Amino acid sequence: MNDIWAIILAAGESSRMKAPKMVLPFGKSTIIETVIANVAASDIDKMVIVLGSWKEEILQVIEKHNINICFNDNYGQGMLSSVQCGLRFIPGVFRGALICPGDQPMVEKRIINMVISAFNSSGKGIVIPSSEKKRGHPVIIGRKYYDEILNLGPSDTLRRIMDNHSDDIKEVETNSSSVLKDIDTPEDYLDELKLIR
Repeated sequence: MNDIWAIILAAGESSRMKAPKMVLPFGKSTIIETVIANVAASDIDKMVIVLGSWKEEILQVIEKHNINICFNDNYGQGMLSSVQCGLRFIPGVFRGALICPGDQPMVEKRIINMVISAFNSSGKGIVIPSSEKKRGHPVIIGRKYYDEILNLGPSDTLRRIMDNHSDDIKEVETNSSSVLKDIDTPEDYLDELKLIR
């Protein structure tokens, strides 16, 4: 057991998509279900999905999955608020949290396991996947930064943690552009559908 939780972020307003992007078809299921399946297939121990905007639409899709759910009433404040919501939900002792954007169904089990393996072996408190030296997601952040993250204000982002602890970061070259790409716009969505077809 790795004692690592995944926090899947699915609370955003999908403003550029103008529709609840998490429930759009992707492969044989939906965007959010593909992310859940990829995480479930990895070496992650447990996961929680953070909902906010479009929560009823997403719940209809994911209710058949055995998954922990928390609700971020402050989703309008951005991604950090959802990370904080997920961290508050995680019970007991854990070593780290894998922060997974819910709009990255292209990130496969192999990538997630590379990040976990690096966290387990490097001794670093933060592990970030990269592609061609560009940093992406999902990242693992160690338990020791829990309180610091919870104390960040609404105008902050997780980047502050990275900046404050740059000497405690391990970058993992994945050779996969999937860690750099998310689905924000209809054009992004169509591009990814073409690739999986």
